[in-house]
Amino acid sequence: METATAKIVVIGAGIGGLSAALRLAHAGHEVTVLDMHGAPGGKMRTFPSLAGPVDAGPTVLTMRGVFDDLFADVGEDIADHVTLEPLHTLARHYWADGESLDLMADPAASVANITAAFGPTAAAQFQTFSARAARLFAAFDAPMMQSSAPTRAALTARVLRQPRLIVDMAPWKSLAGLLRHSFSDPRLAQLFGRYATYVGGMPDQVPALLSLIWQAEAAGVWAVAGGMQQLAQAIADLAVARGAVFHYATKATRIERQHGRVAAVQTADSRFPADIVLFNGDPRALTLGLLSPNLRDVLPRPASDPRSLSACVLAFAATPNGPPLAHHTVFFGDDRAAEFADLARGHLPRDPTLYICAQDRGSEVPTGPERFEIILNAPPLPHADPKETARCTTEILARLARFGLTFSPTPQADTLTTPAGFDLAFPGSAGALYGRSPAGLMAAFKRPTARTGVPGLYLCGGGTHPGAGVPMATLSGRHAAGAIMADLGSTSPSRRTGMRGGMSTGSAPTAPARSVSSDS
Repeated sequence: METATAKIVVIGAGIGGLSAALRLAHAGHEVTVLDMHGAPGGKMRTFPSLAGPVDAGPTVLTMRGVFDDLFADVGEDIADHVTLEPLHTLARHYWADGESLDLMADPAASVANITAAFGPTAAAQFQTFSARAARLFAAFDAPMMQSSAPTRAALTARVLRQPRLIVDMAPWKSLAGLLRHSFSDPRLAQLFGRYATYVGGMPDQVPALLSLIWQAEAAGVWAVAGGMQQLAQAIADLAVARGAVFHYATKATRIERQHGRVAAVQTADSRFPADIVLFNGDPRALTLGLLSPNLRDVLPRPASDPRSLSACVLAFAATPNGPPLAHHTVFFGDDRAAEFADLARGHLPRDPTLYICAQDRGSEVPTGPERFEIILNAPPLPHADPKETARCTTEILARLARFGLTFSPTPQADTLTTPAGFDLAFPGSAGALYGRSPAGLMAAFKRPTARTGVPGLYLCGGGTHPGAGVPMATLSGRHAAGAIMADLGSTSPSRRTGMRGGMSTGSAPTAPARSVSSDS
């Protein structure tokens, strides 16, 4: 049975929306993508700099198989569209006491580096921790991340088949508690605690289960040649080739409902009729009524609150002077507990850890200006204090200067994005970069899944299951496309043979905007 062709409007061209749009267009549906920004990618943003476009969002790929599968599902090879460069040094780490550590793609090299820096006991503890992370990732990949609608019953069944997982999960511990138990050297506990921030959490609040994030990185990290937006553009181009139409600089203002189901998406001057609407934005925007007051109750409040962390992000080009940098370099604060205590109280950390992506660092050190992204964890709105964030650039540079790192020219305040800026760029987010907070053992079950209670309305993106991060958001698009096609009655989607795609840099009305029905 072939897929019945449907008019599908995707709101948002983030990686989740792109992943779904490509699959749906490939299946033969009439796909229209609306995005308020000028290019695809969502949080895969770039800013102009004197060295070229600089990444100002996600910086690398993990879980490469997710992206290989996306291209393979539409009959393509990812290598024909983007160049992925494996990082041999996963991340370089500096502490104020002068110690440094490189974690490597080669596990034996990581063990050797840890032995040299912290001794053989620390290296053995690292191997034990890594084995635990690998077991957890292998156990929960299928029933959680790969599942479109995970259940506690499926999770329980998986654990019962392998009871040792109960010990590995340490459900009675936070990630911070597990790390204190796992590492006698507090610097290694601090290092692996930082992985909680990769999904917008704090190590004292997220479950020990999230130690599996280390396995996602240990399995390989890839940089995208030319920057992360190259991946977004490649997916968008393929979707266009299969018939999708993109309208950039076009903000959706209302999801229209008629007779209880979605009927259209309205913009400032256009109306796009739709059988299906896929919302690739922060689910909190729906609960706030930003796309219709009558959608406020489409999700329970715990599906989008409490909020995850935000950040202050500098994106610029300059010539660095100081300690050697890898593609990823972390400069740790002196007091891990103080850093997260400040964030928990809604303040910028007084003793922050800083992450730097040196975008142009590969096997060789470039000459002249390089592109950099610097990230400082910050609370979301309303806690982010404008007076504090106004000092963010100065404080970031002062902190790095303590490690001997300076930049010429010095990045200015106009290269900074604050939580307030992220809230403007991603409406309803409160500046939170990862959607709902991952705090609590059951947080993963509180995120919304692809289907909603409104017929024809679906969700994808980092705020939906399976969560934040480029691979997870890409999986959310796969889950949404699968749910849509299943609900349309498809068992074997047919590929469109005629090509009708195109894209626009602005709004292109399909019908005059008009008043909506009474149940909109």
